[in-house]
Amino acid sequence: MLDTKIPKIPEDQIQEFLNIAKRSDKRRCAKILHSPGDVFNAAFNFMMNDSYMQPHLHPGAEKIEKIYLIRGKLAILFFGDRGQVEKCVVLEKEGEDMIEIPAFNWHTYVMLTDSVVTYETMMGVYEPQTWKSYPNWAPQEGTNSSAGYLDLLRKDVERSLCR
Repeated sequence: MLDTKIPKIPEDQIQEFLNIAKRSDKRRCAKILHSPGDVFNAAFNFMMNDSYMQPHLHPGAEKIEKIYLIRGKLAILFFGDRGQVEKCVVLEKEGEDMIEIPAFNWHTYVMLTDSVVTYETMMGVYEPQTWKSYPNWAPQEGTNSSAGYLDLLRKDVERSLCR
């Protein structure tokens, strides 16, 4: 892991937020550590195995996303402009446990354990309209086709597309 100061989070808070994630429709939740208007954004993310995050990119040169694995195991998938998986990286404590996602890169997560906890940072003032862009080739979250698409992504991971 890079030499980054990751805030401590007590085990009881981890369990509390994982329980919130279990009960949420998206099957994930975040503990936001920054204030509205801050240029440096930081959050802990708590995600269950069946959480689907629509592939997206962050449109802004400063929006380099850094993801640090705290608990669990997950795959980060990168896509070409037409939705083809181009790269996959597994984050796990026994190996690579941090990734830097460049701006303007389509990506999503596939959880490989029952639950995953990450610490994520990104520069730029959060504006919901400009923070993420979504492609037309992937289903939106919460739609009838999103669970099937997540299953396809999981199969891509299982076919050893990840390094």
